[in-house]
Amino acid sequence: MTSLANNRVLVIGGSSGIGLAVAESAIAADAFVTIASRSRPKLDEALKALGPKAQSAVLDTADENALEAFFSANDPFDHIVVSAAQTPTGPVRKLALADAQHAMESKFWGAYRVARFARLSERGSLTLISGFLSERPSAMSVLQGAINAALEGLARGLALELSPVRVNTVSPGLIDTPLWSKMDKDAKQAMFEKVAANLPAKTVGQPADIANAVLFLMATPFATGSNVRVDGGGAIA
Repeated sequence: MTSLANNRVLVIGGSSGIGLAVAESAIAADAFVTIASRSRPKLDEALKALGPKAQSAVLDTADENALEAFFSANDPFDHIVVSAAQTPTGPVRKLALADAQHAMESKFWGAYRVARFARLSERGSLTLISGFLSERPSAMSVLQGAINAALEGLARGLALELSPVRVNTVSPGLIDTPLWSKMDKDAKQAMFEKVAANLPAKTVGQPADIANAVLFLMATPFATGSNVRVDGGGAIA
């Protein structure tokens, strides 16, 4: 594995959850990190925890002009991670079409736009966060599975198109992130315990678990076109 010391890392969606954990791990590996999201207050709060080797940028992956301007104004990054997405869920016949289109727009097309405009060093890497529903569909989350599968297919194709830049995906299972903070505390705990009981790993994941996989892909020069599943065994349970 190669050192990440002094590498320039951009984490889109880096102000909370998995993205913030990736930023923390990259800084611990002595990289310089830029976190990006749409929310200036969330970015400012995250910077307090990240320290002097981090900076931030307000960036919306739905805004192609802003993305093009941002990358044009910055030197190439050594590694880019895309964790930002908003994906409403529900059965196909009940989820509003506008919500379904928004989910695809946010997670798939957001990553696609980043890939289109990103400037990366010659041996750099692009890592997209997908999800294990691409391999283990759920009757209640059909769209999410389809989006994740599309994202993983996009990454494999980009690994060829952008070579020698390396492109990979990390596929999480259920992760304890602020995404679940709106749930009643007891209801969330009951859900986590139920899921954990049915997983071979017997626990739900933490953001740091996904960050470990992302840093492995950043620091492994022979990894490209790969999908690393970190789901507690969810895809085989």
